[in-house]
Amino acid sequence: MSHSRKKIAVIGAGNVGATCAFVLAQKKLGDIVLLDIYEGFAKGKALDMSQNGQVLNYDGNLTGTSNYEDIAGADVVVVTSGFPRQPGMTREDLIAKNASIVQQVGEGIKEHAPESVIIMVTNPLDLMTYHMQKVTGFPSHRVCGQAGVLDSARMTHFVADAVGCSEEDVQAMVLGGHGDTMVPLPRFTTVGGIAITHLLDEDTIDAICKRTASGGGEIVKLLERGSAFYAPGSAAAVMAEAVLNDRKRLIPASAYLTGQYGLDDVYIGVPVILGANGIEKILELELTSDELTSLQNSGNFYKSQLNDILGY
Repeated sequence: MSHSRKKIAVIGAGNVGATCAFVLAQKKLGDIVLLDIYEGFAKGKALDMSQNGQVLNYDGNLTGTSNYEDIAGADVVVVTSGFPRQPGMTREDLIAKNASIVQQVGEGIKEHAPESVIIMVTNPLDLMTYHMQKVTGFPSHRVCGQAGVLDSARMTHFVADAVGCSEEDVQAMVLGGHGDTMVPLPRFTTVGGIAITHLLDEDTIDAICKRTASGGGEIVKLLERGSAFYAPGSAAAVMAEAVLNDRKRLIPASAYLTGQYGLDDVYIGVPVILGANGIEKILELELTSDELTSLQNSGNFYKSQLNDILGY
């Protein structure tokens, strides 16, 4: 009996896509296809990673291509293609530029990998995830956005630093849009099961929340060319793994809301269960009125941008 390996397509072989593919290879999840409009770029990175197969004890095939036919049968497609932020540029400045790229990518996925689950990484994340769902016409549970995993990971790092504990014992929860309106939730952020509201003073928590919200911008400023990629690429790989291995991870992700949290017809970061079918469940937490207002403000900010800029 032949058992075929799982197949993962990563669209965009830039820093985020290449890091995602590299982490996926180390997780030994199956065959990986790296696709980029610059074919040599995709082929070169795939060849470099393939030559590392023995070192990583990796069995799947890693290939590079510019042809969408090569993503046929992909179980998961991670989309990273688009322009990164430059210093002084907001995520929103990217909207028009990246919307046309997402349009092309979406058409390629719809034609060649119509059964796949799509994980979006392209910024502005929540808008591009909505746009991708509209372009492909996929059921919304099969199109989700990678933001909360990254934002929570950033917050986790700052919390571990402040408490002086292992990162492993910290679980952070960050909801809302992947941008200035994100909503870190200290009440649901724990160290060894203890909410950080019991471990850190209000000013420290406030500073951590602010630094989390501007976490991407801080790195853009430091790098001076390009934006973060190790944590974003790895976070996308973790989401792909949850789908491929049907892990039912409870994580924050950008999901399509149909009334949850008082929001409708918008993609925004909320806690979800992520498994083989994509977003299998959206969890509706009991939020304080302040937390709920912040989340609704974030959702409505993106709704207005969907309307004003993308014409939805």
